Amino acid sequence: MAEFAYTQYAGQGHSPRSEGPLQLPYQRPTDTRRTYPSAGVEDLINKTTSRMRDRDLARMFENCFPNTLDTTVKWFSQSDDQYHSFIIAGDMDAAWTRDNLWQIQPYASLLRVDSAIKKLWLGVINLHATFISQSPYANSFQPPKDSGISPVADHVVDMGQDIVRPPVDPGVAFEGKYALDSLAAFLRISTTYVQQTNDKSIINRQWLTALTAILTILHEQSQSTFDERGNLRESVYSFQRPSTVSMGSVYNGPDQPPNAGTGNPVNGGTGLIKSAFRASDDATIFPFHIPSNAFVAVELARTAEIIENIDPELAVECSSLSRTITDGIYTYGVVNHPIYGKVFAYEVDGYGSQLIMDDASPPSLLSLPYLGFIDASHDLYQSTRRMILSREGNPYYVVGSELEGQGSPHIDLKTMWPIGTIMQILTSNDDEEIRCCLDILKKSSGGLGLVHEGVDVNNCTKFLRTWYAWGNSAFGEAILDLAKRKPEILFGGGFGAKEKDSTVVKL
Repeated sequence: MAEFAYTQYAGQGHSPRSEGPLQLPYQRPTDTRRTYPSAGVEDLINKTTSRMRDRDLARMFENCFPNTLDTTVKWFSQSDDQYHSFIIAGDMDAAWTRDNLWQIQPYASLLRVDSAIKKLWLGVINLHATFISQSPYANSFQPPKDSGISPVADHVVDMGQDIVRPPVDPGVAFEGKYALDSLAAFLRISTTYVQQTNDKSIINRQWLTALTAILTILHEQSQSTFDERGNLRESVYSFQRPSTVSMGSVYNGPDQPPNAGTGNPVNGGTGLIKSAFRASDDATIFPFHIPSNAFVAVELARTAEIIENIDPELAVECSSLSRTITDGIYTYGVVNHPIYGKVFAYEVDGYGSQLIMDDASPPSLLSLPYLGFIDASHDLYQSTRRMILSREGNPYYVVGSELEGQGSPHIDLKTMWPIGTIMQILTSNDDEEIRCCLDILKKSSGGLGLVHEGVDVNNCTKFLRTWYAWGNSAFGEAILDLAKRKPEILFGGGFGAKEKDSTVVKL
């Protein structure tokens, strides 16, 4: 049987159509084409959609929530109660650590009741622990040799075009872009599993080896660029890529840090951790990326809790480092904005330089309450939120004739990223704001009933990637969140939002 090409399938509309005004298509592959079954997911889809008043929104949930299971579980192995799950990001046979987290996060509530989800989750943890132990500075990985899946042959590590220090094994790593949030993602996958199941069997020798590798990186990347005498320290990590390499995409963003791949200088003693890249895989401008630091601070604290009776020494280290990073964020990452007052900066360097913006992909400033770093009602977060959701405060908040929302320097200045709108829902308590965001998400699907990576704010039919599992899963999570937190928006009193076919959906 020929391999199923979901990219092409998702780019076309399939019957039956939804009964809403948008008549959105049904985009799930047939049962025989789906990559991983889950009775719990199917049951949750049926229970949720049967109660939803907005039939277009229900169709999007039906398409999006199971998309990771339907299309991206490229390999699942079970042997002697050992599981391994290789979940691709979508239209390429490689696994990104961060993507895997956000792809399976919406299924967390099923860990206690669905053995299929539990096994899949265990498989991700086991495989990631192996990957990180072997190449801790890598952000994405090739298929395991045991899977029988051919490595992606045309990627830059294997072609020898990237110059990465320390070197990454091209048989293991797909790309050697060190991103702090990728390490935090592994911790979150692990801590979420333990908190949901009370099963600490994942904390084995391999897992502890991965944790130790992560802690080593955190200490290495907290160092000042210059030593006490002003001499340049030798950088542990660097990444260089010829500017002509674009991996065949429309990507135009910065693909390597400055200063021969080591990044801009940072001042030591801040307690913050450098990150060479953001969640968008763009290089940071100032290496102390505040959202990623907040993310890892939260996950170190959660990790300390789950290992305190297993490895007390590592638990103390995790807890102490979490507090140090948190203090660093509030000392160096909070700045005075001329319009919005005290806000979180997006990136800083410890010298006083600051970058004021936000990127749609979490971890973002918008996502800080979702990550567990700060309460959404906190004045500091609310002032930051007003800044980043405004055209006046955030240079990457994009507005067009049809849509508006958070964008990203990863592409251009006319593309909004629906993942940012989803995060806006997950961090909002305002019913009208949430309804407007749901309208935007429906419209931004371009008539296909799926979440795209980026959408032209002036033309919803122009978008990036018909197959974007991360975005689809995030949409599913947002709907489940609303079903618990604000059921009246989905189930009671009608949805109440009119379609706006030719005008911008305003927030």
